[in-house]
Amino acid sequence: MHNLIFHAGPKALQHVREHGLRAQDIAVIPAAAGGPKGLIFQALDQWLFGHWLPSAPRERMLIGSSIGAWRMAAACHADPVAAFARMGELYCNQRYDAKPSAQNVTDACIELIENFIGGHEEEITEHPHFRLHMLTVRGRRLLRAPKRRATMIGGFTAATLANLTSRSRLGRHLERVVIGDERDPAFWLKAKFDAFGTHFVPLNSDNIHAALLASGTLPLIMEPVRAIPHAPNGTYWDGGLIDYHLALPYSRVAGDPAGGLVLYPHFTDQMVPGWLDKSLPWRRASYGKHSDWLDNVLLVAPSESFLRTLSRGKLPDRQDFFYYGTDHDFRIRNWQLAISAGQLLRDEFATFVANPDLSRILPI
Repeated sequence: MHNLIFHAGPKALQHVREHGLRAQDIAVIPAAAGGPKGLIFQALDQWLFGHWLPSAPRERMLIGSSIGAWRMAAACHADPVAAFARMGELYCNQRYDAKPSAQNVTDACIELIENFIGGHEEEITEHPHFRLHMLTVRGRRLLRAPKRRATMIGGFTAATLANLTSRSRLGRHLERVVIGDERDPAFWLKAKFDAFGTHFVPLNSDNIHAALLASGTLPLIMEPVRAIPHAPNGTYWDGGLIDYHLALPYSRVAGDPAGGLVLYPHFTDQMVPGWLDKSLPWRRASYGKHSDWLDNVLLVAPSESFLRTLSRGKLPDRQDFFYYGTDHDFRIRNWQLAISAGQLLRDEFATFVANPDLSRILPI
């Protein structure tokens, strides 16, 4: 029984067959939205960014939305091992009343971000090798500048109905904003690839706090972010609304002469394009019209047998806040146990890197 499953696009599989899995070939690391699910990768992230990737320094794009953006910000610290541990502790120890207001949750996240990256802003934005990009969304129409909760509810209802018709129609209500390292031209993202309007904003030490907050701002559960320095005027929410599992045109970097593999530690073997697509099983990037975008992707995810060993037989998730209610100590303990269990994922991945077993790699 394995703790990890591996899926690869045809180019990624061919590359691993010919060269093995080498740190020097990794050009992009995506990180999905998913709230507490990200905790499961703490040990693996510490090994990847504290040991394996530094053994082959090169320019790499790290791109994430929501908790994925927070994980990639941890990776860009001078001491990523300590940063991931600090982020995990802070995230686990969130405590809320039975029915917290949106402002309560927002204030708690602002404090968390301050304790997480405060004093480390420049080392994150000026990392010698990693180029951090964070995804968020800006509202349009009713969501452009809502002043009342009822307007937000109406705006997200309209967005949800539009998305049911087609993902492209969601672009009438939300647009993508990429807040990222100016040293990386990100040509593969800047050439239009979908129906969403996309803005690119430089990431600096003066806007990283607002960018991290916006990337993880849950609609209606938190107050929207109404201003990000250097970004277009507007109202901002969680990047996962558009880019939940980051179904992006990665194949455009396949020809990178320095190596064009995309390594994607993910929570599942499914790639759901947007948060509103979760209940639409036919809308999966792995077998959609853009499946060729994943040609050079190696996706690594926890196996079903591993999940069965965890509390409640699943990864930590936001529903745990409701399930455990105000029994915070019980929830925190179970989340900490999941973090510890994640060491098995780290160890199995390190073993795979040392001796890749091609029989374990399935198609994406």
